[in-house]
Amino acid sequence: MKSFEYAAPGTLREATALLGSTWGNTEILAGGTDLLTCLKQHITAPDRVVSLKNLAELKGIEEKGGQLRIGAMTTLAELASHAAIQKHFPALVTAAEGVGSPQIMSMGTVGGDLCQRPRCWYFRNGFGLFAKDGDSPLVRDGENRYHAIFGNEGGAQFVSASSFGPALVALGATVLVEGPGGAARSVPAAEFFRTPQVETERETALKPNEIVIAVEIPLAGLKNAAYEVRHRHGLDWPYVAAAVALAGPGSSVKSHVVLGHVAPVPWPAAKASELLAGGSIDEALAGRCGEAAASGARPLSQNGYKVQLVKVAVKRALLMAAKA
Repeated sequence: MKSFEYAAPGTLREATALLGSTWGNTEILAGGTDLLTCLKQHITAPDRVVSLKNLAELKGIEEKGGQLRIGAMTTLAELASHAAIQKHFPALVTAAEGVGSPQIMSMGTVGGDLCQRPRCWYFRNGFGLFAKDGDSPLVRDGENRYHAIFGNEGGAQFVSASSFGPALVALGATVLVEGPGGAARSVPAAEFFRTPQVETERETALKPNEIVIAVEIPLAGLKNAAYEVRHRHGLDWPYVAAAVALAGPGSSVKSHVVLGHVAPVPWPAAKASELLAGGSIDEALAGRCGEAAASGARPLSQNGYKVQLVKVAVKRALLMAAKA
């Protein structure tokens, strides 16, 4: 591991001032559950690591102005056990508890979950975001059983690793970020996750000198649920996940179905969402939504099984939300 300067600023403004203007020169340390791995695997070799551990303003959960604000340094365990989260957003509880490791839940943070790097084993072994060995692409003809079945037409064929991403997109959440000099902006969760086009880009709308400070979720009374299909219980990432948010009769808010671990970003299943307009959810409608969610999938050579898992995950998430 390369030696680096370590900084633990006491204010958010000090923290952003310590960050660089290009990716890789500096890195942010929240819980460290992903960054430490990236450092050990030489995925990143920063000159400076900026810890957020002393920034109290990034911690905690509070209800304010019709929204629930979740600080970026809130841990997964704190989120999963919070009464307001359990009451209003069970989809987030499922996502947090699905991590399965008490150690990761105690250290991992909400902001870190949103910003973690892809789990693609080619990327993790030094072949880059687009998994190339020289000019040769590795994923399409290689070991691709955990890769994308949607949004995989270009060079990026990894899947978004965020556990909270699908639920936050479905719930209409906003990600709050702050840059140098206190410059703040709000990014809809649906726009926060991005598919990089070149190696120097990352998988979010975050700039190199910005920090995620909080997530805000409207308290819109949406029934919501998430369902994940995993190989095993414990520390692992799902094969497929589905998050749903259901609007009540007469609501001006739309119902949404969003898929996880099937694309480089949380993937809105627009056709499935359209079927929910004005419909009472039962086994038949939930099944049709599952079929619609899987339409348009473009499996690679070894991950066609994910198509069926999408259908199952969407159906079960909808039935869970309907019974809530």
